[in-house]
Amino acid sequence: MLSKTLAEEAAWKFAKEKGIDIITINPGWVIGPLLQPTLNFSDEIVLKLVNGTEKFPNKTYGFVDVRDVANAHILAFENLSASGRYCLVGSVKHCSEVVKMLLEISPALNLPDKCADDEPFSPNYQVSKERAQTLGVKYIPLEVSLKDTVESLKDMNFF
Repeated sequence: MLSKTLAEEAAWKFAKEKGIDIITINPGWVIGPLLQPTLNFSDEIVLKLVNGTEKFPNKTYGFVDVRDVANAHILAFENLSASGRYCLVGSVKHCSEVVKMLLEISPALNLPDKCADDEPFSPNYQVSKERAQTLGVKYIPLEVSLKDTVESLKDMNFF
């Protein structure tokens, strides 16, 4: 996360020095169907849950579908009034909520039913969708993203 923050800071500094107009797209935890044959870091959290781990992490994530991220890049390129930073988070959920959603999507999955620790659940937070929606971003529901992620992982024999 630090490297991404530092890279964005460097990009903004460079753009200012050179008089270049840039736009940054900052996605949350990107999930969705895989295009590449290898597992990426973002989809790994879903794989760990469906792969029969005993416990889910006590973490809250801001999720966004990979297709929404790709679409946001296109919309930002095509929209002449686009400028600055765009944070992309379609849904914020605790892992316990993600497990419940996955159970509804596919009851046959071997999902964890206990949290990794006895601490209170990490708090939910919100990320404003307004700015990204000015580009025309319409978020894919998390249930659809999770379903498509699980199907993709299964099709690629990750579980």
